[in-house]
Amino acid sequence: MAKTNPGRFFEDYRLGEVIEHAAPRTVGEGERALYHALYPARHALYSSDVFAAQSGLEGSPIDDLAAFHVVFGKTVPDISLNAVANLGYAEGRWLRPVYPGDTLRAVSEVIGLKQNSNGKTGVVWVRTTGLNQMDEPVLSYVRWVMVRKSDLDAPAPDTVVPDLKSTLAADDLAIPEGLDFSGYDFALAGEPHRWGDYEVGEVIDHVDGVTIEEAEHMIATRLWQNTAKVHFDATFRPDGQRLIYGGHVISMARALSFNGLANAQMIVGLNGGAHANPCFAGLTVKAWSVVLDKAETPAPGVGAIRLRLVATSDGSVGKLKGADGKYLPGVLLDLDYWALMPV
Repeated sequence: MAKTNPGRFFEDYRLGEVIEHAAPRTVGEGERALYHALYPARHALYSSDVFAAQSGLEGSPIDDLAAFHVVFGKTVPDISLNAVANLGYAEGRWLRPVYPGDTLRAVSEVIGLKQNSNGKTGVVWVRTTGLNQMDEPVLSYVRWVMVRKSDLDAPAPDTVVPDLKSTLAADDLAIPEGLDFSGYDFALAGEPHRWGDYEVGEVIDHVDGVTIEEAEHMIATRLWQNTAKVHFDATFRPDGQRLIYGGHVISMARALSFNGLANAQMIVGLNGGAHANPCFAGLTVKAWSVVLDKAETPAPGVGAIRLRLVATSDGSVGKLKGADGKYLPGVLLDLDYWALMPV
C-alpha cells in the first residue's frame, strides 16, 4: 500500500464532497514578524496592540491576509497540489479577527466541476471555511483552480458551474465586535485621508515597487505550508521557472497600497480576484487602486470602501485590459475587495 500522497487529480473530485484539511496551525507573534519582514506591511491596526485596543479590539490581530494564507495553505495538498493555475476568488468574507495563539484549520466543499475541452485538465470550484480552536468560522471564500487529469480516459463529470455573487453587499460584511474608529489617531496611522476624502472612480498610484526575489517567495510559501509543486519544483513547468504563489503577489500589492490607503485598515470582503498573468522572480511589482464603491456601517466611526487593487510588472497605472477584453501582459493581479476605514 502506497504511503505517499501524489495529490488529487481532476477525476478524483466529486461534487458535494467535503474535505477536512490537515494540519491545524497555531499562529503566533512570529507569524506577524515574518509577514512584516516579507512585505512592506505597515497598517497600524496590525502593528500595534495599543492602536488596536484604542480601536476597540482586544489587541492587534494577525494581518488579515496572513490569516487567509494560513487557511489557504491548509487546502493546497488536497485541492491544488497538481494545479496548473489558481484562477479566481469570490464571496470571500473575514468573519472575525485572528489573534496570536489562535489555532486555525480548514474545511472545503467541492461546489463545481468542469472538464476543459482539451480533455487533459479541468476546473474545480471549492468553498473553503477557516475555523479557530472554538470551531468559530474566521473566514470563508470560494476559489477555482485548473487541475491536471492523471487518467485521460476518465469520463468527464457533469458540468456544474456555481452561481456566485459578483459583489458582496455592504450588509454581507462582518464588522469585528467592538470596532470603533471614533477616536482614531490619524497621525499614528500615517496618513490624514479618511473615508469621506475618497471619491468613487478615484485612481490612486501607490508609487512604490518591490522586486520579487526567488528565495523570499519560497520562504513565504513555506510559511503558509503551501506545497504546490509549481512554486518549488523547477522541473514541474516546461519553462523551468518557479511560479510565484499568487498570495505572495496579493500581500505585496496590499502592502504597497499603504502609500495612499494607509487608513484602509481591515480587509473584510473579497468580491473577486484574478491572477491575470504569471509572476516570476526578477519582476518588479507595483500597484494602483481605484475606488469602486463606499458604504456606511453600524460601527462607530467606521466606513466601508470597495477597492480594485491592481498589481503590475510594468508600472502602468489605470490600464487593465486591451481592446480584446483580455488582461494586458503587464497586469499580474486584479483584486476587488472591501476594507474598513475611519469616516
